[in-house]
Amino acid sequence: MVVSMEQRTHRLTSERLVGKPVKIEEGYAEVVLQTTEEMAVDEYGLVHGGFTFGLADYAAMLAVNEPTVVLGKAEVKFLRPIKAGEKLTAKARVEEDLGRKKLVKADVFNERNEKVFEGTFHCYVLEKHVLE
Repeated sequence: MVVSMEQRTHRLTSERLVGKPVKIEEGYAEVVLQTTEEMAVDEYGLVHGGFTFGLADYAAMLAVNEPTVVLGKAEVKFLRPIKAGEKLTAKARVEEDLGRKKLVKADVFNERNEKVFEGTFHCYVLEKHVLE
């Protein structure tokens, strides 16, 4: 693990379901997810897109790395199918810092470094926790 900053948000996130942080820097994060058979939706081993989205979303939250960050909107493209057993890496970078609103670009790559997913995440840093 090459995490150079303290993880300040989403600390209870399941590594098994949405990945493990491997790098957290100011405005940037990388998260790795080992996909499993449990994530497959059919006999071919196609991984449900929700896991890929969750991985990218988690990386986006860590790129912002504020305790009260939430996702407000996402524009995404699924570019390639994922087969159970593949290791995925999400790379997220804050592209625009508009105060409490951050636009984060997140890309997910497979083991062959092929881009399988791309998205723009509209993240908001709230004054207090969303459930308070």
